Parts: sequence; C-alpha cells; structure tokens
Amino acid sequence: MAAPRKSSGSLDLPIGASDGDALRPLAERMRPRTLDEMVGQPRLLAPGSALRKAIEAGRLHSMVLWGPPGCGKTTLALLLAHHAEAEFVAISAVLSGLPQVREVLARAQARFEAGERTLLFVDEVHRFNKIQQDAFLPHIERGSILFVGATTENPSFELNSALLSRCRVHVLDAVSAEDIVMALRRALEDEQRGLGGQGLRIDEVALAEIAGAADGDVRRGLTLLEIAADIARQEGGEVTTTTLHQVLADRSRRFDKGGEQFYDQISALHKSVRGSHPDAALYWLVRMLDGGADPAYLARRMTRMAVEDVGLADPRALQMALEAWDAYERLGSPEGELALAQAVLYLASTAKSNAGYKALGAARRDLREFGTQPVPMHLRNAPTKLMKELGYGDGYQYDHDVEGGVALDQVAFPEAMGERAYYHPLARGLEIKLKEKLDALRAARAQARRGRNGS
Repeated sequence: MAAPRKSSGSLDLPIGASDGDALRPLAERMRPRTLDEMVGQPRLLAPGSALRKAIEAGRLHSMVLWGPPGCGKTTLALLLAHHAEAEFVAISAVLSGLPQVREVLARAQARFEAGERTLLFVDEVHRFNKIQQDAFLPHIERGSILFVGATTENPSFELNSALLSRCRVHVLDAVSAEDIVMALRRALEDEQRGLGGQGLRIDEVALAEIAGAADGDVRRGLTLLEIAADIARQEGGEVTTTTLHQVLADRSRRFDKGGEQFYDQISALHKSVRGSHPDAALYWLVRMLDGGADPAYLARRMTRMAVEDVGLADPRALQMALEAWDAYERLGSPEGELALAQAVLYLASTAKSNAGYKALGAARRDLREFGTQPVPMHLRNAPTKLMKELGYGDGYQYDHDVEGGVALDQVAFPEAMGERAYYHPLARGLEIKLKEKLDALRAARAQARRGRNGS
C-alpha cells in the first residue's frame, strides 16, 4: 500500500477515488481527505488545538481513539498517517489473530530499519486479549510503529494498563445533528465523489430528519441519504415525505394469525379493565377461555394491563397479576382459571393511572429528538485513574450528605436537554401521595436553580 504523503492539497488516501467508485458506499466515497473536511470533534481538532498542531507538524504519538461509531476514528487515523508521512496499515481485532499481528509487526520493523515509518491502525482494539495487546508494546517503545487503536468501549476496562501507559487516550464525541447536516450537504454538492450533478432534490427539513435519525453517526447519516437518493431516482429525483418515511421508519415485527375475532375479544377485555367494568371484563375473559385462548397469553396480557392502565395508582395490581400467572402455571385448567378471574376482577375494580405509561412515552420522544446525549461529567463514576483525569465525577453532590437528603440544585439530565418532567402522578390511589411529594420536590428544585443562577 502506497504511503500517504503530505501535500498542500487534499489527501490522496489509500481508499481514494478509483474506477470502482460507483460500487463503493457513499459514506466511503465521502470520507474526508483533510482535517478541515472532518465534521464534528471541535474540541480535539479545532484550529490551534494541541492535537491539531501536533498533527499538522507531524509530531505524533501513539494513541487510542475512543468514541461511538461513525464519529471519525478511522478517518482521523488516515489523516494522521498522511501528516506523519507514514505507511498506513490497518488490521481489525475482529478478524486478525496473533500470527497476523506478528506478521504485520515484522513488516513494520523492516520498514523502520529502512528509515520508513508505519502507522498501525487497530480497529476494535478492545477485542484483542492481553497477550495480543502485549505484542504491540516493544514496537511502540522503540518507535517502529505509530500505534493508533480505535475502540467504542471504555479503554480503562478493555485495554491493559501496559498498553494504556504507552498511549494517549483521545475521546471523540458523537457528531452533532448540525454537523451531520453539513456532511450531507457536502455529499449532495460533490459531483466527483458524491451525489452532485444528479438532479436530486431534497429540502432542509428532510436533511435535518436524516441527521436526527443518524444519532451522532455520520456514516449512518450518509447511508440513509444514499438509500433515499436511490429511491428518489426511480421516482423523479425528489426525496418526498413518503420516501423519507420509508427510509427512516422503524422496522417493527408484525404478528397476525388472521384471527380477527380473537383480537377483537382481547381488545374488549383490555378496555373493560381500563374502564373499571369488572363484570364485562370477567365475561370477556370467560368467553376467550371457552373459545380456546391460551391462558398463559391471557395472563401475560393482564400483566400488561397492570403496568399500563393501573400503574402506580395501585402497585399491588402488578404483584397480583404475576401471582395469578404463577398460580395458573402450577394448577393448570380449570382450577388455575379462578386465579386469572380473580386477577381480572381486581384489575378492573382498582384505581387506574396511565401516568407511568405516558412518562415512558415522553422520555422515548426526547430520546428520539435529542439523540444519544453524553452523561454529565458529575454523574459519571471514576473507578480508574484515566477517568479521574478526564474529569469524571467532578462536582457530584452525595445526596445522603446533603441537608434533607436531596441535592436540589444538582442537574441530572444532559446539558442540552435541561430539566424535564415526564411523570405526572394523578390524584388517584397511591399516586395521590406520590403527586404531593413530587410537586414539592420539583418546586424546591426550581427554587434552588433560581438561587444558583442568581435570579
């Protein structure tokens, strides 16, 4: 493989343009060729940053790149090889064993003795065991390789201390939706490597939706754009709302035996419980048992009713549903059916609340909107020296040591989200007490935040 060389222009990467470009995925074709083309990672790669200066000067050190998929680890390694005027050699810890590692290291040693540098990129380095990781140590020490490991896992736990002590760990972040949109626009405009010149029409709203669905992964965003473009080319060149929904839709498994009456009856049972109509609920339960419905299936559905429709208004409902299920498994029919009947009567008769169900839905909507936000540093554990040095746990207040047992001004959500309120207890059953407590806590937290902000 030809060594990447410095130039005043763009980098001619070993994965650069070729006659087979049309067969390569868009994400691979659009891999950045310069540091300025990389999106995201402003903390590490902004002009004037320490790492950026070291890269541009070619004064590089062995390192581990730790970050989520699609954040630019492989691309950064290629650019490092370019600026260091080094041969780029890549191996995967998933596919390579110790014999292959030793063979690669022997070739790197030979190049080193001939006065040439080798950048060895080890993808998924956390999958190597201790013996395999130890094989790199003497070569890193003597400088025969510039070692760059990439991992999505915490190196404190997955890499041995000897390797960590010889490498600098650089933490890469998930790429923001705004930066992914920038990468998508670049792909749409690039006529040589991307989708430019093809007459593809897509608006900014659609680009933002694709970037949000990518969830911090540039590669995924480009892949989704490419799929949308392939469909659009067959339908006039425009990425329509329908096309976008096709590409971004969640793939859910479907279950349908064609028994419409069966599902009508289970719906009637569920809605009778929800409507606090125990007599109707019992009728539908008996009718389904008489029709041959699996009692275990009915027990499972009643357990769902306990968590979805009764919830924390009466936590005993879940316990009763599970005990009825267990009793049926032990007794069988017909005796066990009495346990199911008692459970359905209790579920229909007790207080109802879907506040927990709604809270879960609200939290899931925020997850889709905000993506995978980083855990605030003060909430992270720091069991290793590296994690302490990175600021894990700084500023955390141990609630048990605070007056009242709650650190009211301590933020528990990611910074980009601010405080959220998903769970709103209803004035029914046990939730009456929960509502009083939570309302008081939320008011106290709001007051503490105002005091902290000086407002």
